[in-house]
Amino acid sequence: MGASLMQDRDLNEYRPSLSSTSRHLPCSHQLCDLSSECKGPKDPCPYKDQYASDNTSSSGFLIEDKLHLASDGRNAAQSSVQASIILGCGRKQSGGYLDGAAPDGLLGLGPGSISVPSLLAKAGLIPNSFSICLNENDSGRILFGDQGHIDQRSTPFLPVEGRLSSYFVGVESICVRSVCLKQTGFQTLIDSGTSFTYLPNEVYEKVVAEFDKHVNATRITDQQSPWEYCYNASSQELKNIPQMKFTFSKNQTFLIQNPLLTFPGSQDYTAFCLTVIQTNEDYGTIGQDFLKGYRMVFDRENLRFGWSSSNCQDSMGDTENLTSASHSGSPNSLPANQQQTIPNTPAVPPAVAGKTSPKPSIVTASRHTSWHLLSSLSLIFIYGYLVKLM
Repeated sequence: MGASLMQDRDLNEYRPSLSSTSRHLPCSHQLCDLSSECKGPKDPCPYKDQYASDNTSSSGFLIEDKLHLASDGRNAAQSSVQASIILGCGRKQSGGYLDGAAPDGLLGLGPGSISVPSLLAKAGLIPNSFSICLNENDSGRILFGDQGHIDQRSTPFLPVEGRLSSYFVGVESICVRSVCLKQTGFQTLIDSGTSFTYLPNEVYEKVVAEFDKHVNATRITDQQSPWEYCYNASSQELKNIPQMKFTFSKNQTFLIQNPLLTFPGSQDYTAFCLTVIQTNEDYGTIGQDFLKGYRMVFDRENLRFGWSSSNCQDSMGDTENLTSASHSGSPNSLPANQQQTIPNTPAVPPAVAGKTSPKPSIVTASRHTSWHLLSSLSLIFIYGYLVKLM
């Protein structure tokens, strides 16, 4: 169920000037969060995003354009639709973005009203959910409207000041091999846009110390590396790297498929690093390195994060196992003037939150319809994912 974004082909650069349907979002628009920085209401709305990585940022202007979707023919009154989305068209990048992480700008996937899943759900095109799958080859796909497998594991999202404004979940413990460490519970952000995983200082010290106990390899020091625990190992020693897993609520385990980054050290040895970084924040971030090998479902409608093992090739052809949620309520799942509220749940530290949900004038269709992106459109590569636009 949903529309997929697949990063498995050559990508063309998106240029708003070549699109007959693109337009700058004006500063007077309700979704312009930085209107105070505009000189006039008709000026293009700017965006600025600063990330945890050193000096990594993206800034530019917000662009509205059409996402073209084709129906699979089930429960659909139309064979195709055009959905208005908003993206950040980059003018200035810094830090890691200069290395190709976001060559064109940013596409929002958060709970805020400006994100693509929010706009598609608000239009009634999809359930308010989407999935991301990342594989070891740095390829993957996004499926809008996907609520996952019936047998997937899941854990509830935690609120920020009572609302779903970021994808936080609760970690009860971290296990290294068969040892589940005490006092390693914390709250963490699930963030596919962060390259690596960050742990609060006290948790970090316990995890890396336990990991180091189980590694039978020579530890090496590289002052250029952001990671403290790197080793030289033979191929035989690499086979004995300790397994790691996170335990979420109700004993739901999230096995880390590969916690290491490996690179050639010499003819006989391979260097590898545990890609965990300590942070002074009281919450953590699970990044791309620990999320690979999973189909991750961000079910904003049911306020849950779900996961199941995947090679990222089965996300489209596996619709018979998708959950079929009931959509008896209004198709506009997010309230018009606030983030989605999560009742009776503990709060987590504030993080960067999106704006509220609008009521965009976009074509509507059955929420039980599966929508696929038309293949004849030009391509844009934003924030690590492929989007098809006019």
